[in-house]
Amino acid sequence: MIDLYTFTTPNGRKPAIMLEELGLPYALHAVDIGKGDQHKPAFVRLNPNGKIPVLVDPEGPITIFESGAILIYLAEKTGRFLAGSGQARYSALEWVMLQMAAIGPMIGQWGHFTHFAPAKIPYAIDRYRNESRRLLAVLEGRLGASDHLAGAYSIADMCTYPWVAAGIGGLAEASEFPAIRTWLARVGQRPAVQKGMAILS
Repeated sequence: MIDLYTFTTPNGRKPAIMLEELGLPYALHAVDIGKGDQHKPAFVRLNPNGKIPVLVDPEGPITIFESGAILIYLAEKTGRFLAGSGQARYSALEWVMLQMAAIGPMIGQWGHFTHFAPAKIPYAIDRYRNESRRLLAVLEGRLGASDHLAGAYSIADMCTYPWVAAGIGGLAEASEFPAIRTWLARVGQRPAVQKGMAILS
């Protein structure tokens, strides 16, 4: 059985969504980042970067960290939610990479400086808010032309959904980004997404 070490963050929910979509049996292990569990030696042996999530698949056997890498691994293991070759494959991968490199970090930093930083730094809040909104505009353009980020529902949607769902309420007025909101509703209706988003709650 697959072991998933994770917590209730956007990154932590991504592999749970994928595992639920695939219907693969897995054991969920809570790594409470609020208590510093991610820095304990037993966890750092799984991920030297001390971050969730981590997936351990005894069938590999393989241990893999970084949420995007986990989604790619599971897609390749099962042959689902990522095309094997061609434009469809690389369309999904480019949106996964954009989420990993930009959408997650920018929304995450905006959230940190807005809600958790001990001192309010207007420059930091504005910088990350503006960049997050620019990225939302990129997503809006894509989703205005396609029901899903890579055409068909894929790991690109699973990767991006938790971050956009977490951030859009504070970053945009209700009337803004209608294509994103339609996509959020569409993806959010999937039972596997609902289960993956509700882990450890």
